[in-house]
Amino acid sequence: MPITLLSELGLFVVYLRRCIGNRTCVTPPLRSRDDKVRYARNMPPINTLLCWAISDTAAGNVRQARALADAIGQTTRRDVAVRVRQPWDALAPHLTAGARSAIRDSAGQSLAPPWPDIAIGCGRRAALLTRLLRRWSGGSTFTVQILDPRIDPSAFDMVIAPQHDGVDASNVIRSIGALNPVDAHWLADARTRFARLAALPSPRTAVLIGATNRAQRLDGRYFDALLDRLRAERAADGGSFLVSVSRRTPSDVVSRLRAAFAPFPSSFWAEERDGENPYAGFLAWSDRIVVTPDSVNMLSEACATGKPAYTFAPQPIAGKLAAFHHALRESGHLRVLGESAPNPLPPPLAETREIAALVRARWLAASR
Repeated sequence: MPITLLSELGLFVVYLRRCIGNRTCVTPPLRSRDDKVRYARNMPPINTLLCWAISDTAAGNVRQARALADAIGQTTRRDVAVRVRQPWDALAPHLTAGARSAIRDSAGQSLAPPWPDIAIGCGRRAALLTRLLRRWSGGSTFTVQILDPRIDPSAFDMVIAPQHDGVDASNVIRSIGALNPVDAHWLADARTRFARLAALPSPRTAVLIGATNRAQRLDGRYFDALLDRLRAERAADGGSFLVSVSRRTPSDVVSRLRAAFAPFPSSFWAEERDGENPYAGFLAWSDRIVVTPDSVNMLSEACATGKPAYTFAPQPIAGKLAAFHHALRESGHLRVLGESAPNPLPPPLAETREIAALVRARWLAASR
């Protein structure tokens, strides 16, 4: 390794230790939804903005960056999937020296002006590009990073982080869950696109399946118990199932679930051979939604529909994901499958558009 690069890495380690030593993360109470809306009220119209939605191709990160970019409104969105070579990839977003030559888009091209008015990154690799755009653009690009950037939030103009990440600074907006495109218009469009699902008998139960993570093990015993519960619910209420698995779901689990739901009126999607992905249609046409406890994205989207959303977690949920589940249950947006629900449903968990209004307002204030 060249001596200059070793020197840069040595300086970086010293810098990182200082940042970690100085950084504190305190979880304050959530800002009220009214405060968010009031901050963005009566904004004057602005011209169409060029907005980059930056991600590392991970589906959840892509979805959040695009959802925020679209919710800002009056934007021309460019999707940028970043590829970063070593050692910048392993050290992203910390190491910036020489990073310009290490960052490429999905086509292998270097990034060049015109720089965006707003850059929205989601994920660790995206954070490297998002923070550099402030410098490359001479400060003209307003930079927004979604999720904990793992560095001082002041490296960005704004950071949008779920409250269970524990990130705190004056430029941080705390969400309950993941940003997403789900709202009344999105659901109405999905009902039109997937009108065939109306033929399935009600009540329609959407079942959204993820995979094992550190918070919950989704093994054979887990699916035995989940399937028993779902069969009991159908025996009592009738209806049909709308089943979607994620790219993380193991193939043997997919095969097992496909066979388990085959005897019932159902629609099952796992891959392209099943046809167009009807995930949006499942959310739109369902009467209730059951989500495995591992996925912040799917749980957030289920709660954004305004429909009864349930999860099934026979073992205690581990780690910071437990705080996320607790917040959803406390707000009334999430229930445990099989429990009685005497309280009425709260309004949909509509955070994305409120946060987008804040981004617009702060961009406008910064551009004056």
